[in-house]
Amino acid sequence: MAQTCGDAVVHMIFSTKLREPLIAPGIRSELFAYLGGILRELRGTAIIIDGTCDHVHLLIRIRPALSIAEIARIVTTNSSAWIRKKGHQEFAWQAGYGVFSVSESSVAAVTKYIATQEEHHRKRSFQEEFVAFLKRNKVAYDEHYIWD
Repeated sequence: MAQTCGDAVVHMIFSTKLREPLIAPGIRSELFAYLGGILRELRGTAIIIDGTCDHVHLLIRIRPALSIAEIARIVTTNSSAWIRKKGHQEFAWQAGYGVFSVSESSVAAVTKYIATQEEHHRKRSFQEEFVAFLKRNKVAYDEHYIWD
């Protein structure tokens, strides 16, 4: 039987709906652990998950069996349902997300960047950060459509 093999590292970023500060410090670490569990269920690996009150960064290893879109859909759908069951009925993720490929040689640098989100966002907003990622990765965008 033929088997599909592969391993891709991606940096996925998604925000709360309207970038509302819905990820309270009291639930943040539990949310990140839950996101890691979803990825394990998908037979992926979370290298690091971190973020702030309004967005999350995931550096993940994924298999070619699932598309990035499917992974994003499963992760956001399941985690938002979980948070709402925890009593945060107003919680929702933004409809879109960002995803960027990461070379093995850059994993350590991206890990360090994700681990320092609180410090980083004292200087730069999520919107500024996200647009910088799009520009740095040469992703065409219309700013009118990237925020919901």
